[in-house]
Order: sequence, then C-alpha cells, then structure tokens
Amino acid sequence: MRKEQHHKGWNEIKTNDSWALFKIMGEFVNGFEKMSAIGPCVSVFGSARTKPGDKYYELAVSVAKSIAEAGYGIITGGGPGIMEAGNRGAHLAGGTSVGLNIDLPFEQHDNPYIDGDKSLDFDYFFVRKVMFVKYSQGFVVLPGGFGTLDELFEAITLIQTHKIEKFPIILVGSEFWNGLMDWIKDTMLKMGNISPGDLDLIQIVDTEKEVVEIIDSFYKGNILSPNF
Repeated sequence: MRKEQHHKGWNEIKTNDSWALFKIMGEFVNGFEKMSAIGPCVSVFGSARTKPGDKYYELAVSVAKSIAEAGYGIITGGGPGIMEAGNRGAHLAGGTSVGLNIDLPFEQHDNPYIDGDKSLDFDYFFVRKVMFVKYSQGFVVLPGGFGTLDELFEAITLIQTHKIEKFPIILVGSEFWNGLMDWIKDTMLKMGNISPGDLDLIQIVDTEKEVVEIIDSFYKGNILSPNF
C-alpha cells in the first residue's frame, strides 16, 4: 500500500526556514573568513563531465597553470571535469588551488588537486556564487552546461547593473562560444534587450597566453581587491 505523503503545514515551513537562516549565515561566515585570507584569484568554470584527455580538459590545465604562474590563485567549483583541470593546473604551477564544492546528488565530488586547507563545502548555490564573485579577479569560462552559463550570466548581470566593479570575463574556446555570441548580437542586441557596450564585457580566446595577457593588461590600470 502506498504511504501517504506528509505535507508540511505553513507554520512548520516557517520554523524550518528560521533554522535554515543560521546554516546560511554559517556558510557565509566560514566562506568570508577563509576566502579573505587567500589573496587575488581567478575563477575557472566549465563542465563537470569533461574527461582527462579531452582537448578542453587539457586546455583548462594549461590555462590555469599559466594564470597561477602569473601570480594569481585559482578558484574552481571543486568538482571533476574542467574544475579538476583548473585545480590541477594550479597545483602543477605550485600556485594557490581553491575548491568551492557544492553538495549535489550526482556529478559533484572533491577533486584531488585542491589545497588541503582551501576546500570549502556549501549546501546553498547562492552562498557559493557570492564567494566566486566577491573573491575573483576574473572569470575564465570553458565549455560547460547550465551551471557554467549560470555563473557566466550572473557575473555579466552584476557588472552590467553596477552592483560590482568590472573584471575580465574570458570565454575560452571560440568553437564552443561563437554560436552563443552570435545569438546575443543578432537577437538580444537587435531587439534592444542589451546595449552595444554590454558586448565589451566578454572576450573570446583560444589560448592560455591570450587569457593571461587580458588579465595582466586589465590589472595594470585597476586595483586587485574583493569586488564588494
């Protein structure tokens, strides 16, 4: 016989929400304390499904290694795929390697290339996203899925609306990203849903050298600091 589902009453939901606030606050406090001590970093995003040996996995390793050799730490989502490649590149360069892991029912698990004292675990996506934005001096985005696009457009929106200061947003892999940029130009821009200057917030490259040049060039005229 099928068990009847328990539906929470309104008061029970309110009580659970009140207790959740303490857990959310705890994640913010722990994240702020640990991340504020790390120093300037660049976040590397991309698919958790990309395997070692894939051209974008290997490119992510090279990109992160070059960024770390230029003096920046690397922040990733802490999981497999492109995230693992980013931490691996930082590890190979002897640089700071940070992982902001999220508890998910599939795909996500810690990768072995995160510094032992720089692995943070989150239950809430929105808390984790605050850490990425607040403590990153740039976003480097390789091919990925919905989560990758979520992080990308979150950063673009915050810069566009002047909620945070501008920082480099670099899409790596023109073969993957050109179609999206064509749609943004040919549809969003033509319909007047964005301004022409918004396109300047994003740059597309194919090599690690271009990534480092963009980041270094930007910070010749801008201060390295948390974003808010």
